[in-house]
Amino acid sequence: MRLTSLAFMLASVFASSAYSSSTVASVPNAAELTAQVESKVIAWRRDLHQHPELSNREFRTSKVIEQHLKSLGLEVQTGIAHTGVVAILKGGKPGPLIGLRADMDALPVTEVVDLPFASKATDTYRGQKVGVMHACGHDTHVAMLMGVAENLVKVKDSLAGDVMFIFQPAEEGAPEGEQGGAELMLKEGLFAKRKPEQVFGMHVTSSMPTGVIGLRSGPAMASEDSFSIKVTGRQTHGSRPWSGVDPIVASAQIINSVQTIISRQVDITKAPAVVSFGAINGGIRSNIIPDEVELIGTIRTFDQDMRADIKIKLAEIATNAAKTLGATAVTEIQSGYPVTVNNPELVSKMRPVIASVVGDNMLIEPGLITGAEDFSYYALETPGMFFFLGVTPTDKDISQVASNHSPAFYVDESALKVGVQTMTQVALTALEAAQ
Repeated sequence: MRLTSLAFMLASVFASSAYSSSTVASVPNAAELTAQVESKVIAWRRDLHQHPELSNREFRTSKVIEQHLKSLGLEVQTGIAHTGVVAILKGGKPGPLIGLRADMDALPVTEVVDLPFASKATDTYRGQKVGVMHACGHDTHVAMLMGVAENLVKVKDSLAGDVMFIFQPAEEGAPEGEQGGAELMLKEGLFAKRKPEQVFGMHVTSSMPTGVIGLRSGPAMASEDSFSIKVTGRQTHGSRPWSGVDPIVASAQIINSVQTIISRQVDITKAPAVVSFGAINGGIRSNIIPDEVELIGTIRTFDQDMRADIKIKLAEIATNAAKTLGATAVTEIQSGYPVTVNNPELVSKMRPVIASVVGDNMLIEPGLITGAEDFSYYALETPGMFFFLGVTPTDKDISQVASNHSPAFYVDESALKVGVQTMTQVALTALEAAQ
């Protein structure tokens, strides 16, 4: 998950549902199934955690997944979007196809957590040797979905429909010059032969206590776009600024003016938005005004129209602010992940299903998350639901623990059984309700 913030508003919310309690109870027992596979899930997670792999390089990970899925007798396809693995489980009765997705890639982070299975792996990232760590919990996602697959295979004869298991590479973004992730899987035909009628995903987070599930209807995670602004002036001696055009002062003017996009030019009562500068590069000496300065940053929004408007305003402000000082500014915007939107009807139906697993007091509605997720691409194709699983021990202060993407990110493994049982129950109920 691409993050800028994971601040959750822990306010419980429960809605009425088309799924009755009798419907939930009529499907196979997800708790019993999960109890049988829990130790395997933990073992898989520890193995994957000890052997993390960067985006589009998940070769060992995909092989582990492939071998397990084939051992279950599933139809398995490999090599989608480089290293992606997809398997189809055919139920014993006719019905819809649903999709369950887990992401696989690790991050260029050097682990500092003292674990017997801590990662010692290294790799090359942007030309530099780096540590590699599952600092966002994708190892748990893979292990839990492997467990869900085993659960559902055991009761396949009772399933009224089919299940597509999607093990996706490169959620954290493909390496420079490459494509990857959910967008590439779809381009390569993931849903071409048969599109799931519903798709579900889950993500662990240190921002909630162990076993708590966070589920939000509608926009849940932000879109993510990156930008660069190249400001060009005319180099001169620092003692004679009037002899040139100062791109540093022009850049400062651009940075200050861009702040008015959010504070004065968009309706933030409609949806929040963020424009942040992440780096300023220009100049080499104290007494030389350079020719050029580059600014880079990120845009986060929860509304597609607002997203488009901010991009236009950013370029206009950069051009005009630079022009007033005799400089020029060229803005390039690289579109990233769309807004992750949870289908309201699907959320309404599944909320009591999840509550039946974790209890009413353990199901909360999180606030909007300005991090981005490429699960959003699947949810643009078919109704989707993406929820969060807390993995921070209950005796820890949530405000003080390391966040996702930190070298100190820690997972309480007792949460894994909650994730497996919840996703199993969601899948079972989705297919049972389709009858």
